[in-house]
Amino acid sequence: MDVTTAIRELEVWIGTFVLNEWTLYQALIILAGYILSWLLASRTEPLVEARARHIKGNPDLLRVIIAFMRRLKWLYLVIWLWIAEAVMSLFVWPSQRWLLATALTLVAAWFVISVLTKIIRNPTLSRVVAILSWSYVAVHTLGLDEPLYAALDSAAITVGTLRLSLLIVVKAVILAVALVWLAVLLGNVLSHWIQRSADLSPSLKVLISKLIKITLMIIAGAIALSATGIDLTALTVFSGAVGVGIGFGLQKVVSNFISGIIILLDKSIKPGDTITLGDTFGSIRDLRSRFVSVITREGKEYLIPNEDFISQQVVNWSFSSDFVRIDVDFGTSYEDDPHEVIRIALETAATVPRVANTYKAPVCWMTAFGDSSLNYKLRFWISDPANGLTNVRGQVLLALWDAFKEAGISIPFPHREIIMRTPVEIAKAPAPPEHD
Repeated sequence: MDVTTAIRELEVWIGTFVLNEWTLYQALIILAGYILSWLLASRTEPLVEARARHIKGNPDLLRVIIAFMRRLKWLYLVIWLWIAEAVMSLFVWPSQRWLLATALTLVAAWFVISVLTKIIRNPTLSRVVAILSWSYVAVHTLGLDEPLYAALDSAAITVGTLRLSLLIVVKAVILAVALVWLAVLLGNVLSHWIQRSADLSPSLKVLISKLIKITLMIIAGAIALSATGIDLTALTVFSGAVGVGIGFGLQKVVSNFISGIIILLDKSIKPGDTITLGDTFGSIRDLRSRFVSVITREGKEYLIPNEDFISQQVVNWSFSSDFVRIDVDFGTSYEDDPHEVIRIALETAATVPRVANTYKAPVCWMTAFGDSSLNYKLRFWISDPANGLTNVRGQVLLALWDAFKEAGISIPFPHREIIMRTPVEIAKAPAPPEHD
């Protein structure tokens, strides 16, 4: 077919299907539906969105619902076009309502794609994915997909028995991105649902969530490769090379991954536990596949590799119980009655809010006759070590100071007596010379 013939056929198509009264009628119907949908959506979107924002506990689902509410205009237009196309199908031929059918497909596709891609938090990436997805639907709807597929399939290379064309690469990338995105979305939704379960322990919740996400990712990758026609057995050499790379260069990564699974299975630590590892003291914020997030009282967040929790000594202040015993040492004067001091110390410790009196009552013992004071040890329990240990010690010491001051009990300071057994004669300084 030469250029002249192609142009002539294009002119005939435009004259038959575009430049006629039925096309004008359909365009007017589409324009009227758009205006009506815009007016209706401007009235209903704010009301419905305000109700949707009351949904709590699942931010990804909330983003989809909010995106759906903000695009009611396109939903109303889809309904309008569907009704108009259904009515016209009763009275006219398909060639006289092709514009309505095409517009219905494209608008419905844009509505669904623009809502689903809002889960992508990056606005630029979300917009690019939406435009590319809708462009693919538009090409398929307009019947331009076959020439495009033929052009992409012609650009190919052959590696052994595997023929790799540009069409296969594009399909694999698009399917992989779409399926991985859906896997992440489904994994997040299921993870939020599992986290709300009251029957599972925190460690088991994290383990189940991670297994679900990993399984969904593997399934998504396998489906994407199979759907594009790539034989998975052809990747044997590649998987062997990856295995060698893991053995030599990714030992720490695999070790931390396996250590993370072991930590979740043996439940040695869980989110919310207060731990000490080396010089780090804080509460566990999150368990990841490679590291554990520990946040300290100073607000610093340490990302500690999982392997360290397996190979090093870890102090878990709340492993089997949240109660922690704290000792406070103090001393009073020899002139004060120790029985009265102990009574005041016990009553004072019980008044501090963080002291767990219902678990075990505070105890106080005199421990030594010191050089300058009678020494005591006050012991009490708290149930919230994640809120800090130094601050509760300070609260108890300050309360003891106030109580002892009110009761007239003194807290001595060290002093020394120097006894001079040999008299010492202090020589007088010589008088200054007189001047004439």
